[in-house]
Amino acid sequence: MKINCLGGGPAGLYFAILMKKARPDAEIRVIERNRPDDTFGFGVVFSDQTLDNFAQADRPTHDAITGAFAHWDDIDIHFKGEVLTSTGHGFSGMSRKLMLNILQDRARELGVTLEFETEFDDPEQFRDADLVLAADGVNSLVRNAYAEKFRPEIDWRPNKFAWFGTTRPFPAFTFFFKGNEHGLWRIHAYQYMDGHSTFIPECTDETFARSGLSVDDEEGAAGYLEDLFAEELDGHKLLINRSNWRNFPVIRCASWHFDNVVIAGDAAHTAHFSIGSGTKLAIEDAIDLAAAMQAHEDVPTALKAYEETRRPVVESTQRSARTSLRWFEETERYFNDLEPIQFGFSLLTRSLRISHENLKLRDPEYVAGIDRWFAADTANRTGLNVPDDPPPPPMFTPYRLRGMTLPNRVVVSPMCQYMAADGTVGDWHMVHLGSRAVGGAGLVVTEMTDVSADGRITPGCAGMYKPEHITAWKRIVDFVHANSGAKIALQLAHAGRKGSTRPLWEGGESAPLDDGNWEVIAPSPVPYTDANQTPREMTRADMDRVRDDFARAAGMAEEAGFDMLEVHFAHGYLLSTFLSPLTNRREDEYGGSLDNRLRFPLEVFDAVRAAWPEDKPISVRISAHDWKDGGTTGDDAVEIARALKAHGCDIVDVSSGQVVADQEPEYGRLYQTPFAERVRLEADMPTMTVGAISSYEDVNSILAGGRADLCVLARAHLDDPYWTRHSARLQGFDLEWPDPYKSVERYTPRQ
Repeated sequence: MKINCLGGGPAGLYFAILMKKARPDAEIRVIERNRPDDTFGFGVVFSDQTLDNFAQADRPTHDAITGAFAHWDDIDIHFKGEVLTSTGHGFSGMSRKLMLNILQDRARELGVTLEFETEFDDPEQFRDADLVLAADGVNSLVRNAYAEKFRPEIDWRPNKFAWFGTTRPFPAFTFFFKGNEHGLWRIHAYQYMDGHSTFIPECTDETFARSGLSVDDEEGAAGYLEDLFAEELDGHKLLINRSNWRNFPVIRCASWHFDNVVIAGDAAHTAHFSIGSGTKLAIEDAIDLAAAMQAHEDVPTALKAYEETRRPVVESTQRSARTSLRWFEETERYFNDLEPIQFGFSLLTRSLRISHENLKLRDPEYVAGIDRWFAADTANRTGLNVPDDPPPPPMFTPYRLRGMTLPNRVVVSPMCQYMAADGTVGDWHMVHLGSRAVGGAGLVVTEMTDVSADGRITPGCAGMYKPEHITAWKRIVDFVHANSGAKIALQLAHAGRKGSTRPLWEGGESAPLDDGNWEVIAPSPVPYTDANQTPREMTRADMDRVRDDFARAAGMAEEAGFDMLEVHFAHGYLLSTFLSPLTNRREDEYGGSLDNRLRFPLEVFDAVRAAWPEDKPISVRISAHDWKDGGTTGDDAVEIARALKAHGCDIVDVSSGQVVADQEPEYGRLYQTPFAERVRLEADMPTMTVGAISSYEDVNSILAGGRADLCVLARAHLDDPYWTRHSARLQGFDLEWPDPYKSVERYTPRQ
């Protein structure tokens, strides 16, 4: 077998080592344009978990690398004169140059041919091998030469950063946050060998422009930073090594292989340096590619298997890295709005890979401190007595909105059941909502409940427009109040252009009824899909009728005894379609600018607020992002929240998407929480967050990090009506059961 590895970085060298071990008879070349000792940057970082992978793949390499490590467990966060320290993180750093030398020596020892200072313009000259591995970095010549095969996407991020070194030996992985007249500077620093540390400054493009620095003036930048961080550097100088300022490229490729060519490492994908995964991903690419080559006889099959196995892992890491890099892009928001202890927790959990529970395992004392702070902060905000010795988990602290106090921060999300009869809810709804209230949630929100018969999605949708609806809903409300500590909210809505369709299990949203369809309305005559009805453009008379329907429904909700209302401005239903420029194409005072698009939804909100008791709260659910070019964005969401706050809204339920059928959401764990966090901090508005929240770890992490005030769970509650109680048990928290279920307090489920 003949293998050409283009690129002498970690991926190319390590793959060559592993394949030469597996196939001593193979002819393996590593072709590198630079000299053996040339390298960009100073140090690399590995977690303890990554080192385990090293040990299993090639013990001699592992032993040589770990013998050169500087190891630490602590993370130090320097913030506004305080140093916040968390332990138990288990990282190791080493010189990048030394690591490459170790890999080079091991490759030579096994018989790999290393060819340095070898330039090439056309990768076709290496295609005569059985396999060509392109591991030639961020600016990959191979990826660019075969762009039509790999189909790369490069997202250049807005922050500026540069790699410096220093002779200051930082004792921990260290973050500095410091402002001057030009803006806020973030420093990522860690020791990589005795007496040497990596020192990475990062700032916004705006701060960099105000500083007057030049992207390629290494000496000037070093002097500027030495002055700014004189105290932190403690008299030590900065070292330069191609320390030019740049913007980070997030690289993704639709494919990583074709024929006998495969790309790996930074050539195929990048992950922001704030999670220290670049070298880790490259090494693990090499491990998995070598395993695939050994498991399959022919190269195309091996490359296909490699990509199928490896891609989900890489994409998961990239999602975490993207969340982390956004935290550093938006640090000003956290720096200005969070208390030091919460700022530190937000930083530590920024990628969402480290959760409240995971951090507790690493550093129980640190998490106990954040829980005590959160309990005290809750007590200050609510005026309630919240114990702090020991404090409850954040999810089991109370929350107050006007005259309503929730016993905890868990919310049962509105989930359409399509089981009503002409809008009248029945036994199904009693069991559905009642069981989840008894199950321990602090707030139960009804499914989308429509304010008129022609405002329903389907004939089975719940309503609040007939006198008998009050009686039916009151039965459920009374049960919740009598048998649980939960509060119950009614979500009011009008389906708009998504109306007159079948239930979800019969097609839903894009499937009109076989017969009995009713007319649908919208701000503009734009159907949801080609299969849906084209809505009639609303007149002012239509708006008056809809506004009055919402106000009437609010009064009926008060008669039924609901504790709270939620008005639905999201998911492509009527009021949502006024807000989105993709669905509102009006040319009158209700279309065009965001202020105009907000005009009618705010009229509806004002009418509901006027019809609803002053001491009872109202929330509004919004789609913070349409996930489609030209649609609503996070910037718009902040402005919408500010407008709602000015009109008396108490909390915004921040969702996203479902406005247009051809949306392209970026799904992932807690993928909508950043929108809630942004609205909460920038609009100074309490928020509820939704979207792929599935564990009590998620809930505690969101709350303790200041990302939202309440957590809304849908599928988790469908799966387990007693999710909140089970979460309490798992955390050792005593959540009292209702009298008929008292015996369960002595029950221990079998694992």
